[in-house]
Amino acid sequence: MSRSAQGRSGRARAKGGTPRPRGGGRKQQATRPREKGLIPLLAALANDVDRALQRPPVRASVRTTFQVVALLVREERAAVKDDASLSSSAREERLRRLDGVGELLAKTAARDTSLLTLLAEDARVSDAARGLRLDVLRQAGRDVPDEPEPAHEPPAAPSPGAEKQVVPQSALSRQMANPFLAPSFGAAREQEAARPRRLAGWELLTPLFRSFEHDSPGVPACMALPERGSTAGATRLPLGRSLMPHQDQVVGAAARGHRTFLLADEPGLGKTAQALLAAQAADAYPLLVVAPNVVKTNWAREVDMWTPGRRATVVHGDGDDVDAFADVVIVNYDILDRHAGWFGTHGFRGMVVDEAHFIKNKSSQRSQHVLELSARIQQRTTRPLLMALTGTPLINDIEDFRAIWQFLGWIDEDKPRGPLMAALEATGLDPSDRGFFAAARSAVIDQGIVRRRKVDVAADIPSRRVADLPVELDGPAGRTIRAAEAALAERMVAQYRRAVSAREDGEPVDGVDLGIARAIATAELKDAASKKSGDTVFALVRRIGQAKAGLAADYAAQLVRNVGKVVFFAKHVDVMDEAEQTFADRGIGYVSLRGDQSAKARERSIASFTDDPDVHVIVCSLMAAGVGVNLQAASNLVLAELSWTDAEQTQAIDRIHRIGQTEPVTAWRIIATQTVDSRIAQLIDSKSGLAARALDGAVGDDAEPSASAQVEALVGLLVDALDAEAAD
Repeated sequence: MSRSAQGRSGRARAKGGTPRPRGGGRKQQATRPREKGLIPLLAALANDVDRALQRPPVRASVRTTFQVVALLVREERAAVKDDASLSSSAREERLRRLDGVGELLAKTAARDTSLLTLLAEDARVSDAARGLRLDVLRQAGRDVPDEPEPAHEPPAAPSPGAEKQVVPQSALSRQMANPFLAPSFGAAREQEAARPRRLAGWELLTPLFRSFEHDSPGVPACMALPERGSTAGATRLPLGRSLMPHQDQVVGAAARGHRTFLLADEPGLGKTAQALLAAQAADAYPLLVVAPNVVKTNWAREVDMWTPGRRATVVHGDGDDVDAFADVVIVNYDILDRHAGWFGTHGFRGMVVDEAHFIKNKSSQRSQHVLELSARIQQRTTRPLLMALTGTPLINDIEDFRAIWQFLGWIDEDKPRGPLMAALEATGLDPSDRGFFAAARSAVIDQGIVRRRKVDVAADIPSRRVADLPVELDGPAGRTIRAAEAALAERMVAQYRRAVSAREDGEPVDGVDLGIARAIATAELKDAASKKSGDTVFALVRRIGQAKAGLAADYAAQLVRNVGKVVFFAKHVDVMDEAEQTFADRGIGYVSLRGDQSAKARERSIASFTDDPDVHVIVCSLMAAGVGVNLQAASNLVLAELSWTDAEQTQAIDRIHRIGQTEPVTAWRIIATQTVDSRIAQLIDSKSGLAARALDGAVGDDAEPSASAQVEALVGLLVDALDAEAAD
């Protein structure tokens, strides 16, 4: 058989070869029948399916091959019985051989009984199955039409978790306010225009995945990007903000028309800002952002920082407070099932999936919802912006790529799509050619894979930086903390009112008397220090730390997946305990540095963290491990609780930012929004600026006389309460 005939049949490697089933991972070459005809082909394919089923996981294409073989056996039996030209002996011989194929299929189905659903009367026969059926018949020498006849498709099954779905009133209002959200099917037509021709019969997904397992020395997995500075005039940066050169390149690519990105930069390189500014350059609004719960508040903060002209809304629970008219809608994976319905008809022109390795398991509901939403956006919008953000696109296996590539529209269940298929066709190669793997890898990378490490862009970024990660304290814990903070403020307001009314001069107060406010704050601190428990500022800060513990540990676990070793700092033992329990539950190896440890135990913990590849986290007491410890095996640190002084924070960061550190250091500071935690962070930063002016000669605005962060935090709480009271 010629090579062109191979392309038409779609299943043969060489002359006289048998059809190649479309699934099965790393499978052997299809068994070659010794004689021509349909029955030998069916027997060979049935054997291939049986072998593939013994090496899980079973691909969808293997199931498709099983269904096609079974249907053709059924059709051939009926045709043989009705063929009057056959003698009795010839008819019996063919039926016997067909029964043999049927028995093999039955044994195969006994291993996986779900295959039997493919043979039900109402079973769906996909386009891939119809195409494979025609390929097999052509290979057997049968006269068949060039294209399959249209088949009736049964109604689509409801989306996973449809019974939980809600439609917020705000979303209904938006639909009524703008009924002209008609879909554009240009993207679908574009995909259809790129149907495979030369490679129509090849099973391509497995070779594509394998191409990333082949060593490619000196070939980075990063698409060609525009020259630095290419975003000039294409994006509107807020006053006082600028992009690092490596960020500018991705935004420049979006400005030039690129629309799909697997952005796999290491944490700390500003993937969030790149995604938001790429959306601005592509005018991809409204934009849907799907992110882990711990970072969804940070996404809203970054929208305000980088694209202040755009409104963001964060979806909580059933979305009662969502602003469906916002430009950027941010939702976490855990509640995506409730909102997938109205998201699908909202008219999104772009979608960003943060920590995209969360969708690697295609059988999970969150993966199915993400893929369904991506498919609906691609069907309704011409060239939407699709971005998958993850520092670790691969977790366990090269096939972790599958769901991410499908989200981006590069592949479907069975084959490459659109531009990727066109790029593979343009290579002039097929999987049997020596150079296919290198060409295929390049073709995939060019679709939009971007990977930079900190060490690669070290010249672009500071050697040390503190990155704030705001989180919202939901649920009973959050409500209790806010109530306690309100009670503390109310108590100080009452004291302030009494103090003002008792002034000897009797002069009216214009605004807030800061002298009285500081006196009340100082007295409150002294009173709090004498109490073992109760409604004090120290108790409040501790409860905030306890409420943040799980979120901080969750983020540290994400960092472990992305960058390896992580240092986790906390002030209180119960916060450390909860973090360690989180790491244990997730199978993450950890050690501890606590104040009650002996010197030998501390040395063992440090040595294990430094040298043992299975130990990924060291959980440290801010007081016990803040000095005299070298932990430069990590370049990322999580501050689960805030210190009252910049010096303590700096000492903690200096455990990894020290001589011997070869990478830029990032300290991730977890801050509870809408609590005194935010004020403490601001005060720490202001004290840091004061220290720089006093000790390093840094130039800056004159500062007020120094006061303790505790006093200033309470003063701020009191002033805010008085301002709110005056506004009412």
